[in-house]
Amino acid sequence: MATATKSKYTGSDIEVLEGLEPVRKRPSMYIGGVDSRGLHHLLWEVVDNSVDEFLAGECTQITVTLHKDGTSCTVTDNGRGIPVDKHPKMKKSSLEVILTTLHAGGKFSDKNYARSGGLHGVGSSVVNALSNKMVATIHRDGHEWKQSYRRGKPSGPVKKVKPFRGHGTSIYFEPDDTIFRRTNFNSDTIRQHLEDVAYIHGGLKFVFKDEPKDEVHELSFPKGIEAYIEKVIADGGRKTVHEQLFKVDKDDSTARVEVVLRWTESTDEHIRSYVNGIRTHAGGTHENGLKSGLTKAVRNYMEVHSFKPRGVTITTDDIREGVVAILSVFHGDPMFQGQTKERLNNPEMTSHVDGLVRPVLENWLNNNPTLADAILGRIVLAARARMASRDAVKEVKRKSVTARRTNLPGKLVDCQSRSSGDSELFIVEGDSAGGTAVMGRNAATQAVLPLRGKILNTESLALSKILKNQEINDLVETLGTGIGPNFDIHRLRYSRVILLMDADSDGYHISTLLLTFFFRHMPDLIRQGNLYIAQPPLFRIEIGKKTQYAQTDAEKEEILAAVPANRSATVLRFKGLGEMNSAQLRETTLDPTARVLLRVDVDSQIEADQTFHQLLGKDASERYKVIMEEASFADDVDL
Repeated sequence: MATATKSKYTGSDIEVLEGLEPVRKRPSMYIGGVDSRGLHHLLWEVVDNSVDEFLAGECTQITVTLHKDGTSCTVTDNGRGIPVDKHPKMKKSSLEVILTTLHAGGKFSDKNYARSGGLHGVGSSVVNALSNKMVATIHRDGHEWKQSYRRGKPSGPVKKVKPFRGHGTSIYFEPDDTIFRRTNFNSDTIRQHLEDVAYIHGGLKFVFKDEPKDEVHELSFPKGIEAYIEKVIADGGRKTVHEQLFKVDKDDSTARVEVVLRWTESTDEHIRSYVNGIRTHAGGTHENGLKSGLTKAVRNYMEVHSFKPRGVTITTDDIREGVVAILSVFHGDPMFQGQTKERLNNPEMTSHVDGLVRPVLENWLNNNPTLADAILGRIVLAARARMASRDAVKEVKRKSVTARRTNLPGKLVDCQSRSSGDSELFIVEGDSAGGTAVMGRNAATQAVLPLRGKILNTESLALSKILKNQEINDLVETLGTGIGPNFDIHRLRYSRVILLMDADSDGYHISTLLLTFFFRHMPDLIRQGNLYIAQPPLFRIEIGKKTQYAQTDAEKEEILAAVPANRSATVLRFKGLGEMNSAQLRETTLDPTARVLLRVDVDSQIEADQTFHQLLGKDASERYKVIMEEASFADDVDL
């Protein structure tokens, strides 16, 4: 617990952070955290700046080098080169201004960069601030120029090194090991990220030099997102419903919008969205516009052609089930949520993307009646499966409520509702946290199943051995679906199965074991979108009579940064769910109107299979390989 109180409050108490000091003091505000994800975000910021040169039409190739030490990187492009002349206002080199000053850059107007990803002017300077060493090498104006920095401060002036024919920028940096828990980059993460960016920017060439593995990867995809969607479909093991690809590529004064999509036989919806080449993992207004336009186009087509299947009602989810789509938007003034840019907030983009997608998709369906029939058949199949699932669950409930209640595990505290449509099961770590959850839950719709310690590692075990484990048996009986070849999603007793674990190594380990069990023996639970992970807060922050909660260090830092200088703040870190009382757990984690749930999804069946095999398989050498070669993930995955 940390408290701050003052008996007197005067001007001498006012602290002014200059230059890049705010970044070093609260790095999570700028890069989302100091874990593996934050570490890699440094590299993405530098790469984004080079990609912006491509977007400006000034660059064709970007080379990213992970050096042999595994902890330092160099990003080189053949763009124009950062200006090195003296800045008219700051009276020092423009290069130094850009790399040592927050909100300094050439992207605040459309003079040099009409559409770019780095709009806040903090990317390169933040990387500089959080690096033990950075070296900028510039090629322009017939010479090579160089300047070195240490933790955001220049080690000397910009130097003209030698004559040089050519142009471009090269940034070398070593992350600060006093800021980051680990500074080892993961080469597979880098290669995958660069591959995604290369798909989005068709025509841009990446060269990734992986020195620790002594490998060089050239990544260039002239067909862009058309090739990307084929890869996503193949990686997911999906079977397409139609062969012809739907495409939209429109550029106007608002934005350039690129969309490709296909319906597949998969039971999930998979949309990957980007803004100016940056993956928006949390979606946003552009993704909402795509979903809206897609649904409206199909409904309009059905209405025009008087398509009314008997005995079934088509919902929005039925229409979008099985859709795989890539959405790429290039906007001159994107409004991102936070510096890590995971969600687009521009309000006009919903109607803009909707207005572009809807008429094109409707015409596409009208011009391809055979293809449209196949898609409508897929939609009706989804609707009938949904209704059959609902009716089957109701019938099972009606016939066997009494019998099933008597056969349910003794540790289960069931909900009162007998309908799976509005009920939830929380799988909780330990009796203490289970008791807190029971007291804080909504007894009408929320059930709680406490687990006793870590469950069995089911990776590589035969089903007969798995079923001898009491904890697994309790879980299977509670869900009511059966297991393995006898699994029946229609008998699932709860619409949402939610893992609620402590945010520590034991909690992560239990979550991993449970995810392994569901992935191997109840995969339809994931495919149908019924499995979730709860996100209880890590911090409770009291500011006067006001209480706020933060799920991450970054959120905590943002809250504390907004506290007025004349107010005190008390920060409590929850070491486990048992430290929360029932009211706190209810208002932060159990209440559907306030909580955050992460739905478990599988982007790539092959990658997921390999990951579970490496982490929990019998071959210890696989885990050793992960630890030694991918140690930067150790903050995110309990080994």
